[in-house]
Amino acid sequence: MQLQHCPLSFLHVFLLSSAILFSLCATVEAFTVPLWTTGGNSPVSPARRHQPSDQKIRSVFPQLTWLRDTAIEKLFGIPSKGSKKKGCHASTAAERPLTSQLPATLLAKYGGDVVLRFNLTTPEEEAALAEAADTLFLDVWEFTSNWADIRLRKDDVSSLLGLLPVSLQKAHAPLMLDLADSIYRSYPYDPKTPLLGSHDRAFTPSLKTTDGVDNIFFDNYQPLSVIVPWMRLMASMFTTHVRMINIGTSYEGRDIPGLRVGVSPKLPTDDPDPRKTIIISGGSHAREWISVSTTTYVAWSLITSYGKNPAITKLLQEFDFVFIPTMNPDGYVYTWENDRLWRKNRQETALRFCRGLDLDRGFGFEWAGTTFESNPCSESYPGEQPFQAVESHRLAEWARNETEDNGVRFVGFLDLHSYSQQVLYPYSYSCNANPPSLENLEELGMGLAKAIRIASGEQYSVASACEGAISAASGGVSRMEPGGGSAIDWFYHELKVRYSYQIKLRDTGSYGFLLPKENIVPTGEEAYNALKYFGDFLLGNKGIESIALKSPEEKTAGYDDVVGEFVDRDGKPIEETDEYQPEWDLRRRK
Repeated sequence: MQLQHCPLSFLHVFLLSSAILFSLCATVEAFTVPLWTTGGNSPVSPARRHQPSDQKIRSVFPQLTWLRDTAIEKLFGIPSKGSKKKGCHASTAAERPLTSQLPATLLAKYGGDVVLRFNLTTPEEEAALAEAADTLFLDVWEFTSNWADIRLRKDDVSSLLGLLPVSLQKAHAPLMLDLADSIYRSYPYDPKTPLLGSHDRAFTPSLKTTDGVDNIFFDNYQPLSVIVPWMRLMASMFTTHVRMINIGTSYEGRDIPGLRVGVSPKLPTDDPDPRKTIIISGGSHAREWISVSTTTYVAWSLITSYGKNPAITKLLQEFDFVFIPTMNPDGYVYTWENDRLWRKNRQETALRFCRGLDLDRGFGFEWAGTTFESNPCSESYPGEQPFQAVESHRLAEWARNETEDNGVRFVGFLDLHSYSQQVLYPYSYSCNANPPSLENLEELGMGLAKAIRIASGEQYSVASACEGAISAASGGVSRMEPGGGSAIDWFYHELKVRYSYQIKLRDTGSYGFLLPKENIVPTGEEAYNALKYFGDFLLGNKGIESIALKSPEEKTAGYDDVVGEFVDRDGKPIEETDEYQPEWDLRRRK
């Protein structure tokens, strides 16, 4: 199955690329005008004040805005508004086939499936549900300290309930009664392409702007074939502070792409200290699409705010941010082309008919695969040894190389997942082991949740990754799936990354992994505000005590005695402004 795009000749690409450059360079803000900006108020995105505005360009050069949008639409195969050209038709919800006309393969796999939520209150209930799910090879979607969501066939409900205590038989409720239809509606859809058969369903990126949202890239979920060119475009258009990197190669030979965002105003000879770096990764579990879109959204927000927002500019001077939207590119592609709910990578196992390893259970710290999970068909199967999952090994290998050979010091790791709205910190492998910097982890975690709550009103709970997966009454025994081999534990313990978190994004179960596209921007805003708080905390501007990222006696650069006030290199306060300030580029080039 291939994405369908309008054919473009070299001349078309050249002319359209020139249109982009022309529209972006039309003002003094060369290479700093955002490719996609947000005008007007969208009912799904109330908090966008950080985004640079192009209203001046619109009012003075309205034709440039049209050229920009048209060029981008054509380059990415995006249908323009009202376009009816054959092969480039923009669909509407009304044009979707009826549920009775769903693809045969989708109906065959998920036609009789439902998702049930079980409310758990005792260790005995947890143990019984975990054992029953393992016995029946059920897909545990998500779990917290209070509930667990499980996907199963309608015909298996009675079998499951028969293995559970009476209290659980009465403590469940349906979340999705027609999973196949929910999956079908979660895909962007092109009515001009066939929907039936195993490999002939061609989903195209439905990026037509709606509801007043100008940013066409974030109007819908995007396939890897659109994400990678978008990342290259970011790196080519914002050369002052963005560089595209490659973390490694996946099992099936795909690149694991990343964006390094940051700029140092000093020469390397002026500052021999390692470059402080924060990693933001998404897509470790292939079906968690919102983690992919959120990673790209936060990257775009930082990139387009540089030189315009003093606080963001300061963060990009002090830190590098490495964004890895698709840690599991093979699995992500598979969710678009074959199975929307695929979780693992696509690596072969000892069982030919059960492919895939869980990337977030394959890291080398406190790996416990053979002890807790030896079934290759399990959704949380970690493999037969640590780092057997190719993509996990590539990330660890790249990170070690950065610290040992490239003068990098990782000070933060944010691993984005879905769903359940939780901020989780180490340790994941055991609730009986406390991390050395527990108080700092809790303090920053609470701050991240508060930043999200202030931005959107959404509640995110905060706990250790182990406590987030068990009830307080369970005595510290992990439920539903093993906790060892987690990425946040490995980065925290092995690479000494002081602030390592897993953030489980929206929602709390209404849609689960099938979160509607209207949540892309609001969820991105939540993560963006959390990241701003994260960076401000590391600068010493938040929290009870200043964090000693350098030497304990050295004052954190850029932080004035007045709490929360950003200052320049000369100690002068920086005023908030939406105008681009070219002196930041001049300082970088000195």
